[in-house]
Amino acid sequence: MIIRIIVFIVVFLLAGQAQAIRIKIATLSPEGSVWMEKMRQGAAELAKKTNNRVLIKYYPGGVMGDDKAVLRKIRIGQLQGGAFVSGSLSGIYPDNQIYNLPLFFRSFKEIDYVRKHLDRRIMEGFEKQGMVIFGIAEGGFAYVMSTVPIRTVEEMRQQKVWIPDNDSMILETVKTFHISPIPLSIADVRAGLQTGLINTVTTPPIGALALQWHTQIKYLMDEPFLYIYGILAIDRKAFERITPGDQEIFREIMGNVFKALDRRNREDNIKAMQTLRKQGITFIKPSPEALKEWFKDASEVPKQLIKSHRLSQEMVDTLTHLIKEYRAKESGANE
Repeated sequence: MIIRIIVFIVVFLLAGQAQAIRIKIATLSPEGSVWMEKMRQGAAELAKKTNNRVLIKYYPGGVMGDDKAVLRKIRIGQLQGGAFVSGSLSGIYPDNQIYNLPLFFRSFKEIDYVRKHLDRRIMEGFEKQGMVIFGIAEGGFAYVMSTVPIRTVEEMRQQKVWIPDNDSMILETVKTFHISPIPLSIADVRAGLQTGLINTVTTPPIGALALQWHTQIKYLMDEPFLYIYGILAIDRKAFERITPGDQEIFREIMGNVFKALDRRNREDNIKAMQTLRKQGITFIKPSPEALKEWFKDASEVPKQLIKSHRLSQEMVDTLTHLIKEYRAKESGANE
């Protein structure tokens, strides 16, 4: 009788182990960062609520390579997911970069209004293309930062401007400004700044601090250039190996993680701007004439992206409508 009980326990434990689904996720976010702190909390809660049926293993700090390498490893099954900047996934679902149009948004309130209407659509768009995401975490407004002062488009054209090497939309965007960029992986940017290979980057304040780029730059053009966000994306086939009930738990927990990151990153960006000032970085406000030229070139970007099939006409029209709608409401409220 005792032997039968022991055998039953062993079989039960082995069965439980066999049912465990392990999701391997890589990210450039360093250990100790807010992103890793929140995502590890989510993984721990997920393991607890699924009784260890679903386990997440993270590979932080770029140990699995840059975003391009991570995507390749997801395709061959070595990894099941990654935490990415949205631009890294432009090849999977191009319309996800609708928020990245340069000089399109005037305020966070405007962004918030648009996101209420488009976040869900972006998430569904990814899922149709084979990637499950759990929410959008604000990266914030990105600013042009450089080792030399930049006020005008012409001054920008004379610089060694970095763009991510896996972001086709950004490449098309800088072409519209007639800028010849230098593509590098995010992991190589700091070294590029140190050696002079590049001298201009566009990034949110929290990104400049977290990646230590602020130690190399001296100037910040004080005009929000574009809006950046991050996502956790998991291969849909891998996700569907999880039972429907556990999928719901996964979506709820990681959805809450990304809501928390979304709120936290906005607060941290405000503090990061103050830190950059305290670090001695000079904030430069372009003149009205210079801004007029920036906005003139920026207005051509959506046309170019539609022409090159980087964005759909429908998505651009939807964004334009939402912005006009919001501004009309604001204008009416202020009269």
